[in-house]
Amino acid sequence: MLYFRADSPFKTLADIIKASEPPKCGSTGTASTGYLIAKLLDEAFKAKLNTVTGYQGGAEIDVAVERGEIICRGMDIPPHFGREPFDSWHRNGFDRHILQAGSKRDSRLPDTPTLSELMNQYNSPDIVRRVTRIVLASGDFGRPMLAGPGTPPDRLRVLREAYAKAMRDPALIDEAKKGQMDMEYTPGEELQVLMKEIMDQPSAAMERVKRVLSD
Repeated sequence: MLYFRADSPFKTLADIIKASEPPKCGSTGTASTGYLIAKLLDEAFKAKLNTVTGYQGGAEIDVAVERGEIICRGMDIPPHFGREPFDSWHRNGFDRHILQAGSKRDSRLPDTPTLSELMNQYNSPDIVRRVTRIVLASGDFGRPMLAGPGTPPDRLRVLREAYAKAMRDPALIDEAKKGQMDMEYTPGEELQVLMKEIMDQPSAAMERVKRVLSD
């Protein structure tokens, strides 16, 4: 997702596109969510962000936003809810949510457009959609548990069933909540389909992904 200070003049993607000077956002480095979102906005919409890298962590970026050193940040959705400083920000109307990168709107961001919706609005070509899907796929995968190649199907089934059972365990869920950790279970079968979709791409799309990530 991408948020801005609410007192900034940026309310929509169109405002970023039309800006005479790119808004200044914070990022930890070139592999961070914020940096990748900035690259994709430029690739898909020619919407430029001035990404300031080198922050030691997300908390440091958020403090910089509060101080006015920067006015925006791209980040994963789960950490933006249920913890500080964001709970206070939302109560006080401090930040504004500009877009989210998921394939569908997150229930916590019902009024924030997805990148897919924006690409429909701007008639983005298919190859740009593919590049965006590939680069941001890590958000759909989360932190998957993997088994090695050649794992027997019956053993794979046992592992998947055990993992699903654990993710529904009330004690584990309660422990995660106490530690402010997010649990969003996706069945292994769905991740397998997603992996095949991401890997089965035309060479032109993969070459463009390499260019976006290396520029």
